[in-house]
Amino acid sequence: MSGAERDIRARLEGHELDFVAMSAVSNIYRTGAAVRNHMERTVLAEYDLSWVAFTVLWVLWIWNAQETGHVAAEAGITKGTLTGVIKTLQSRKLIRRIPHRDDRRRVSIGLTRAGTRMIEEVFPQFNQQESLAVSTLSATDQLELARLLRLVLAHIHDVDENEGVVTP
Repeated sequence: MSGAERDIRARLEGHELDFVAMSAVSNIYRTGAAVRNHMERTVLAEYDLSWVAFTVLWVLWIWNAQETGHVAAEAGITKGTLTGVIKTLQSRKLIRRIPHRDDRRRVSIGLTRAGTRMIEEVFPQFNQQESLAVSTLSATDQLELARLLRLVLAHIHDVDENEGVVTP
């Protein structure tokens, strides 16, 4: 237990709270934020990319051109946030808009050659820092961590699909 966790328990002593769940969720958030900040400082800043812009490039690199709704969902952002990212990446000639054949309201986006070159250059460095971030864990522990986080993620998706109603 960290000092912060001890302080929180002391402050909230006497309240009927699930401290184990609080600690788990807090550490998921804090770890995610720390990894994101580390990646932005050590890799992405050199390319003038935010975490979100990198994620959009990565989604397009993996799945090729996609409708904007799919890109937003895969990147974990709103369509409104994606609109700003698209403008930035398009102005840098890293992505292109692809109009839908039948429906002018629907738009796909795809990487340009420059966008492909950039993500192919950035990703190996990004992955080196991913390896560094979890290097304190054994390969078995890394697999277990990924498995446990997938369970939490799937459960939250189920909760959201059922509008927050979950039966234990």
